[in-house]
Amino acid sequence: MGSALTTVGLPVALGIIMFGLGLGLTLADFARVAKHPRAVIVALACQLLVLPAICLGLVALFQLPPLLAVGMMMLAASPGGTVANLYSHLFRGDVALNISLTAINSVIAVVSLPLITNLAIAIFDPFDDQLGLQLSKTVEVFLVVLGPAALGMLVRRLAPGFADRMDKPVRVGSFVVLVVVIAGAVISNWDILVANVASLALITALFCVASLAIGYFVPRWLGVGRRQAVASSFEIGIHNAVLAIVIAQTVLGSIEVSLPAGVYGVLMLFIAGGFGWLIRDRRAASDAAEPVAA
Repeated sequence: MGSALTTVGLPVALGIIMFGLGLGLTLADFARVAKHPRAVIVALACQLLVLPAICLGLVALFQLPPLLAVGMMMLAASPGGTVANLYSHLFRGDVALNISLTAINSVIAVVSLPLITNLAIAIFDPFDDQLGLQLSKTVEVFLVVLGPAALGMLVRRLAPGFADRMDKPVRVGSFVVLVVVIAGAVISNWDILVANVASLALITALFCVASLAIGYFVPRWLGVGRRQAVASSFEIGIHNAVLAIVIAQTVLGSIEVSLPAGVYGVLMLFIAGGFGWLIRDRRAASDAAEPVAA
């Protein structure tokens, strides 16, 4: 628990990832939401209200132990990230909307993540007086989430050419650091992970499927365009598992709370890919059957 991998490596990995995210963001990304206000409002409502409620229902249905239940709720409160942008690009979603949603969600998460986490702790009562996101820890979450991203945005503002050149190296570097750190964390906590993976695989898979489906079908039902719905689906369905792991292990100091995010982080890659193929096939069939609208 106190290894350098978890206390130093994970925050560094997240910091590099968030810095890379900031290199690709400008203030225009926040202003762009005015072009698709309905899509943004629907996506945020699903992210902040619907998903935590569904996650709470799944946790009650599966009767998870308190610490794992808190970990699931923390995962539900985590925003999307760069992986969501990648999947949206692969399956022809509105990537610009993804970037805007990621930026807004990252800011909102500074408040919503501690709020939902503390609510989960109050509900499930994990019998640990030290478990909770008090004011000082909430400030720590703020620094972990927004500090590197703001620095990346500042670099892009002052040196856009340098930011463009560094975009790919930072992405590759963040991936390498992340793989090394996560692999080390898994190896060092292998016994705990094996003991809990059976109870977490099904609930995390169901939560991922529910997140993707809600992110796609609810916006479509409310009249949002297909490309925006695809973007919403991946933004809502692919949670930032790394953020949840970092906060659980370094801020809350609990490996058990980080386990749902760890299992989810692996399964979501395959589930999101399958879901993307599914909605792509449906879109192709719809385009073949319907005349193209101007």
